[in-house]
Amino acid sequence: MQEDTLADETLAERVWTVPNLLSLARLAGVPVFLWLVLGPEEDGWALVLLMVAGFTDYLDGYLARRLNQMSRLGQVLDPVADRLYILAVVVGLALRDVIPWWVALILPLRDLLLWILVPILRTRGYSALPVHFLGKAATFNLLYAFPLLLLGDGEGVVATLADVFGWAFAIWGIGLYWWAGILYAYQVYRFVQTTPRRSVAPDG
Repeated sequence: MQEDTLADETLAERVWTVPNLLSLARLAGVPVFLWLVLGPEEDGWALVLLMVAGFTDYLDGYLARRLNQMSRLGQVLDPVADRLYILAVVVGLALRDVIPWWVALILPLRDLLLWILVPILRTRGYSALPVHFLGKAATFNLLYAFPLLLLGDGEGVVATLADVFGWAFAIWGIGLYWWAGILYAYQVYRFVQTTPRRSVAPDG
């Protein structure tokens, strides 16, 4: 039993795992996407990059479970990569006038409100809340919505259909994103109510 515990702790501290490398690659794609959309306006390559990012978002979680390569770093990298992609996409599309600015503001605002709760979590011994299905479903909808909205920034039947379906995914995604945020905030409230404050040892 002790050997299993030590193995789990060693695994949790691992950095160079396949899922973590996928998350790092996804993070590296964020500035590339912004450059493609705002610089040369290579929307085709930007769409490809978004589709690859969406696929790796699923793949890194699947491989972490399949290969038993869960890690503390991975638990941080995965949601950070998701949020940075969402932020980069909404800012890029808003600057291109593909989406209104209220969409670009309402999504980061939700994350800002949750980040404010992190210091409260740390007083109870938690560094972050676990990712739950509703949050992943919201991210899934948004990562499908934005490529469609980018594709819909044009003329013709394909662009019109992409715009319609893109906004359908976006509306659902925004709703689920905030619903997940409310559930996260409620979890923090429950932690505060049921978990004693952790005593912090003085430095020195």
